[in-house]
Amino acid sequence: MTENGPNEIAQTPPRSVWRRGTDMLRQPMFALLCTAALLYIFLGDLTEGLTLSVFVLAVLALTFYQEGKSEKSIQALRDLTQAYAQVVRSGQVIKVPARDVVVGDWLMLSEGDRVAADGRLIRVDHLQIDESLLTGESVPVNKAPPDNANVSADGRVSAGTFVVRGQGLAEVTATGSQSQIGRIGLSLAQLHADATPLQKQTARLVKVLAGIVGILCVAMVITLGIRTGQWLPALLSGIALAMAILPEEYAVVLTIFPAMGAHRLAHEGVLTRHINAIETLGATSVLCTDKTGTLTENRMTVTALAAPKYRDLNHNAAEQAEVATWNAAAGGLSEAFYALVEHAILASAPEPFDPMEAAFHAMGQQHLSDTGHLHSDWALVQTYALSTALKAMSHVWQMDAGPARTVSAKGAPEAVMDLCHLTQAQRQTWGRAADDMAAQGLRVLAVAQSRFVGDNWPDTAHAFDFQWLGLMGLTDPLRTEIPQAVAECQSAGIRVIMITGDYPTTARVIASQAGLPDGETLTGDALDQLSDVQLREALPRVTVCARIAPHQKLRIVHALQANGEVVAMTGDGVNDAPALKAAHVGVAMGARGTDVAREAADLILVDDNFASIVRGIKVGRRIFGNLQKSMHYIFAIHIPIAGIALLPMMMGWPPLVLPLHVALLELVIDPACSVAFENEPADADVMQKPPRDTHAPLFGVHAIALAMGQGLCVLASVALTFFWAQTRNDSGANALLSEEQIRAMVFITLIAGNAALILVNRAGGGKFWRSLRTPNRTAYAVIGLAMAFLALAIHWPWLATPLKFEPITLWPTVIALGSGLLSLISVSVLQWVVAAWSQKSKYQR
Repeated sequence: MTENGPNEIAQTPPRSVWRRGTDMLRQPMFALLCTAALLYIFLGDLTEGLTLSVFVLAVLALTFYQEGKSEKSIQALRDLTQAYAQVVRSGQVIKVPARDVVVGDWLMLSEGDRVAADGRLIRVDHLQIDESLLTGESVPVNKAPPDNANVSADGRVSAGTFVVRGQGLAEVTATGSQSQIGRIGLSLAQLHADATPLQKQTARLVKVLAGIVGILCVAMVITLGIRTGQWLPALLSGIALAMAILPEEYAVVLTIFPAMGAHRLAHEGVLTRHINAIETLGATSVLCTDKTGTLTENRMTVTALAAPKYRDLNHNAAEQAEVATWNAAAGGLSEAFYALVEHAILASAPEPFDPMEAAFHAMGQQHLSDTGHLHSDWALVQTYALSTALKAMSHVWQMDAGPARTVSAKGAPEAVMDLCHLTQAQRQTWGRAADDMAAQGLRVLAVAQSRFVGDNWPDTAHAFDFQWLGLMGLTDPLRTEIPQAVAECQSAGIRVIMITGDYPTTARVIASQAGLPDGETLTGDALDQLSDVQLREALPRVTVCARIAPHQKLRIVHALQANGEVVAMTGDGVNDAPALKAAHVGVAMGARGTDVAREAADLILVDDNFASIVRGIKVGRRIFGNLQKSMHYIFAIHIPIAGIALLPMMMGWPPLVLPLHVALLELVIDPACSVAFENEPADADVMQKPPRDTHAPLFGVHAIALAMGQGLCVLASVALTFFWAQTRNDSGANALLSEEQIRAMVFITLIAGNAALILVNRAGGGKFWRSLRTPNRTAYAVIGLAMAFLALAIHWPWLATPLKFEPITLWPTVIALGSGLLSLISVSVLQWVVAAWSQKSKYQR
């Protein structure tokens, strides 16, 4: 790749129109339609052959449209989730799409970033990179510039790897296919996704039906061939039966529903990285959520301070333990708190991104601007990052050309107490002060300072002689929509567990404000003391996990899964990636999340809002529910079609259904099962139902039996129309109905029955009348267009002749429509009876 080319690895290109067409023709339904058209032409029925060819083209066009819409939705999601990189160009730091990075750019690397291109390191700060994608080695690799004295470190970075610690600056040396990952040829587009559980279940069902179809078709061809001696027409009848029974639409809905569902989720602020997660999203039974930025607004303000009344080390321990307090309502800040705010700023990033550190800087600008406690001219010379072993971070600053250094630390109160080696009495005093702040729902951090001489840094911050400066309490308001979202989860049978690194008391207050039910609080230290079995037993009683390290999230996920829960887990940091990957549904933060977390997750929250997850679950349930309704409809509608194809053969009557008619019906069924049901609004009680059982089949024995019953109701109505017409002819009526007119009546009843199946299945659970209050205009349009097209096919000679229809008078039309109305009544009653029986069985259990 040249310097001006896009920084992309060559991926499998989108399917061309020709490729999509050949893929469709490999499907059994299209193969049968094409074979039937050729047989018509071979038999000399040129009109029928050309008409069927037109219908085949119409079905192809409809399928092209549906598939194209799905592929556009997926491509739009890919564009939305594209990676970005920070580069230095002309001395300016700018954010660009990763595909626009070119050779010669200076690439800025930060913890959690995905490296956008191969490069040579120029500068590093404790940089470690996960190169397991290339090497298979899970241990992070230390990095340093080539001229660094640390010869054990590597001086190059590779595209596709992840920064797990520190920062760095690299000059881009190769992009796209010229990068190491490009030469190896690793590309997600080259990987073949496994079939989803739904696809596997459906494939098994279709295989069983295909076996039955094969046997019946062979039997029909042989029977008709022996009976009439005309083998080609017998083969046409066999093809018609195969097309009538085979539910080819399943493949269509299993492709369209998830793709369009991902599009709908995007409108709710949830981007889908793995389409398969949509299957699981609606079945979530436990939702593990972060606190900061997800339940809260991540808009922090310092509202409380606590500092020692005396900071002079000559005072005794009792005096050191006396606390001076300040809150935002007091207005001005006394000098006793200057050092506390000063070192909170020094322990933060000079240009803060984190809202908490930004709050410290804002307070400094407000209260310390003319006090000499702000130090923009100091140089940061050493950092000690937050770790699982020490929940505090320290910065070492060079004040001037001399050897003296200032060290500032901030972190969890208990961690900073350890750094300062407070006495037991002091720990109790400051512990109470921290509890008082936390009881107000404040996020509490402690601050300390130390001095050091020279540049021979110790290995850990524990080696510094820190002095306790006090506590800072920050307000982070709860999002206004959270209580309602949590209430929806509870009504939907979804447990919400808040997992946070924050102070336990603060976490409990926020949990109470959010509306989480009363439960136990599990701390990280307590979790470490539990075995896996004990953790499994404890978690059903837990609603809040506090002081949790990212690696402990993984244990929580595994324990919940071992209890049979379907777990959704949120995360944003590098160390959250294992838990996100292990969860059934990993949810990464879009605004504040790292590239590592986003790569590991199934879904990305654009606004980091918990309420968006709940809306996503609602959409997931809607998608799955509509998919079930569609599959019920598909199975049911094929019963009467198969019946009117099979019964005439068994009874020795002329065939009612020809391949042309099946092609006509496909133009009705395809948009009904996909477009109409995909646009069905969510049931009013979709969030009042418990999560579905993921082990239960999408379309089990009971569902098949109900769909078969629905189909038989429609078939009975069609049979009633047919026998009324035959009885009328047998009675010697003045105007006998021709075979073509009887066929027209049968199809009017069948299309009316099709409308009944759409209306009843969109209601589901015996709620037909209630469903009419929630209109689905797309479904009504499909029904109306189907009836209009059938009327055109019956009365327009150019269609009526090849389809073997003839116009009928008013009374036969009323009879045919009346029979169709009877199918609506019978199917509705059947649905109601089954729903009532299911409800009664549930109460008895």
